[in-house]
Amino acid sequence: MTGTTGERLDGRFARLWAASTMSALGSGMATVAAPLFVAARTDDPLTVSAASAVAWLPWLLFALPGGVLVDRVDRRRLMVVIDWVRVAALAVLTAAIVIGRAGVALLYAVLFVVNAGEVVFRAAGQAMLPAVVPRSRLERANGWLGGGTTLTQGMIAGPLGGFLFVLAASIPFGVNAGTYALSAVLVGLIGGAYRGAPGTGGGRRSVRAEVVEGFRWLLSQRLLRTMTFLIGLLNLTLTAAIAVLVLLATQRLGLGSVGYGVLFTCMAVGGLLGSVVGDRLVARITATWTIRIGLLIEAGLHLALAASRSAVVIAVALFAFGVHGALWNMVSNSLRQRLTPAALQGRVGSTTLFIAAGGNCLGALLGGVVAARFGLTAPYWVGFVVAVAVTAVTWRVFDRATVAAAYAEPAPAPDDRPATVA
Repeated sequence: MTGTTGERLDGRFARLWAASTMSALGSGMATVAAPLFVAARTDDPLTVSAASAVAWLPWLLFALPGGVLVDRVDRRRLMVVIDWVRVAALAVLTAAIVIGRAGVALLYAVLFVVNAGEVVFRAAGQAMLPAVVPRSRLERANGWLGGGTTLTQGMIAGPLGGFLFVLAASIPFGVNAGTYALSAVLVGLIGGAYRGAPGTGGGRRSVRAEVVEGFRWLLSQRLLRTMTFLIGLLNLTLTAAIAVLVLLATQRLGLGSVGYGVLFTCMAVGGLLGSVVGDRLVARITATWTIRIGLLIEAGLHLALAASRSAVVIAVALFAFGVHGALWNMVSNSLRQRLTPAALQGRVGSTTLFIAAGGNCLGALLGGVVAARFGLTAPYWVGFVVAVAVTAVTWRVFDRATVAAAYAEPAPAPDDRPATVA
């Protein structure tokens, strides 16, 4: 399914991977350092939690119009510009911290700019990928991109960012600026021009009309439509579960802060393993069964969190979920990139990001509300019921013939032309 071994990921993908990985490392350190910076200046819970809200808000505000921008301009150049804007914003924050003039308001402003850039940067990178790698290597490419992010952002950035913050509050943000600068240089070294097909750029139509065009196309594709809304719904229940996991770990499992951190490490290790070997697993068991087994693992995780009092069982469930998450992202991204015309890659990808982020935002709010009203395990029982229901409803959508056709056929658009490459 994943193609012949003669088709390799070349230097262009290596530079794109390195840029994405460096960017993820810097972003992860800033994500850790930002709440530490706020907490060092106030003990108001609302002010501290607002840092997370500021980080999520751009995903809701800019995902859809950002997709239009990605389809209108050269995607590589757009990524370079975004990186340099983020370098400038973080340089201002770093300098302000060094001279003692940085406040919480400035941090919020910089976080907003950085995350607004991340929304568009990620959409542009996903839209650019099908023109950088052979079609038969999309699974491997998406796996390596996900693995780099998991390793740096999920396993290295946290402890490294905390350590650097102890040395000096400005260092994590300064290092983040450096990683974005390196990312800009690496992306700039990728040869070629990466535009959507002619006829979508130039601002000939309104942003709203182009957003609607991308959304309507996505709705017309049964396979992609189902996967997209599944991601949004399952993100909602997963984020609700993770939002109160610290309480489950301390009150029900009897774990301390180290044990709680180990649970996340188990999930990250599973994600890293899935990213490294995922393309071979997908080739062996097929994309259909990758999706179906993943839905069962999702239900199993919620059941384990709801019913088990064993830290070992929970750790194993989180590890399995990490593997599933890596494979799910690999297959869903690859299917979307295979089926979507070049002219719509940005808008369809950003619509998916928007729906996924909406699920995350709502889940973060609902997790605490449901747990407070109905008990600590209630979010997990709700997640289990939802996962079982969507598995039953969507099982036949992901039949082998439908998924195999997605792998066999080119993007379904008569005017779809590949991006030019120098």
